[in-house]
Amino acid sequence: MNPLELAGAGPGPAFEVTFDGRRIEALPGRTVAAVLWAAGVTSWRTTRGGGRPRGVFCGIGVCFDCLVTVNDRPDQRACLVPARPGDMIRSQEGTGRAD
Repeated sequence: MNPLELAGAGPGPAFEVTFDGRRIEALPGRTVAAVLWAAGVTSWRTTRGGGRPRGVFCGIGVCFDCLVTVNDRPDQRACLVPARPGDMIRSQEGTGRAD
């Protein structure tokens, strides 16, 4: 028998977030990066200098390659931020600020 079945473990019901206006289904307990990857999105930031695409690199919050804007807050590390129902996630260009 599957150990997860024995423990009664499993994700809760799915919920929706949006990414650049696109609705995406998310499962509880996943980070923003995991939700985006599961939806086939692998890049959500561009570099300040050359505008090169970036997504997850280290996956543990050390490198800052996965910065994204969540609910109008720029510079959120997608690999660390848990996805929550109704989150509005946007790609981030450069610093993500309108300065």
